[in-house]
Amino acid sequence: MRDYIDIESITDLHALVQYTPPRHPLISVINHSDFYAGRPKTEALYRFGFYTISCKRFEGLLYYGKGHYDFNQGSLLFTAPGQVIGPGPNVKIDEGWGLFIHPDLLHGTSLGARMSSYTFFHYEVNEALHVSDEEAAVLKDCVDKIEREISLPIDKHTQSVLVSTVELLLNYCNRFYDRQFYTRAKVNSDVVQRFEGLLKDYFSQGSLIEAGIPSVGYFASQLHLSTSYLSDLLQRFTGKSTVEHIQLELVEKAKNLLWGTENSISEIAYELGFEHPSHFTKVFKAKTGKSPKEYRHGN
Repeated sequence: MRDYIDIESITDLHALVQYTPPRHPLISVINHSDFYAGRPKTEALYRFGFYTISCKRFEGLLYYGKGHYDFNQGSLLFTAPGQVIGPGPNVKIDEGWGLFIHPDLLHGTSLGARMSSYTFFHYEVNEALHVSDEEAAVLKDCVDKIEREISLPIDKHTQSVLVSTVELLLNYCNRFYDRQFYTRAKVNSDVVQRFEGLLKDYFSQGSLIEAGIPSVGYFASQLHLSTSYLSDLLQRFTGKSTVEHIQLELVEKAKNLLWGTENSISEIAYELGFEHPSHFTKVFKAKTGKSPKEYRHGN
């Protein structure tokens, strides 16, 4: 079993890889050749207490979450605080940079309140962002601006300049992920079709009493995707999230039961996997504008 090394601060990270002390306590840029040269030669996995954005071009295995990725091109990986990442034993670095952002830098800012909207921080390794040379140059320009700002004495403008540049970088990443989604339209269309097939199969069961209402995680695991990536993919290609797809299919099954049986509302709710009829009524009304009772009686 591999050990975990918890790194809670930017200062601790610099000490771990024997790098010069950080110029700013809450944000840092480290060249990856320096990072991997200085890190302890251990099979341990790292668990960071901050956001990481890594642009890498190297050969070898990188362990990330529960899987690994074989890199041979320029790719970006993102992790949120508490996630696990670590290099394999035979990683050979060609080039790349790492940006490390402590949540305290974003505290009280509009970006801090919106960080959850950058869902790629929760993607799996096989969902990395692969960038062209031109895109990589755009991102590197943002990183260079952050490095220049870090090199200056800290004053009352430092936080706002750093946060706005980080936000610019993240927005570029959003744009480039959109490009990646659509340039892989055929592959992603196949995923959407497979998801819709799984959804239909799940709800074709006579009763959901034992199986229960399916979770987003169930479909993501069946498709070998992270829950965030699946929802983003469906949102882009269908205009609806995974949860919305599940709820709409649930409502369609409920309509059939309301019209085709004389079971009570409570019995139908139980048959659909709801523990509480009130929750069923709330979901049904939110999607149809009518309560199950109103729908059954044509009101």
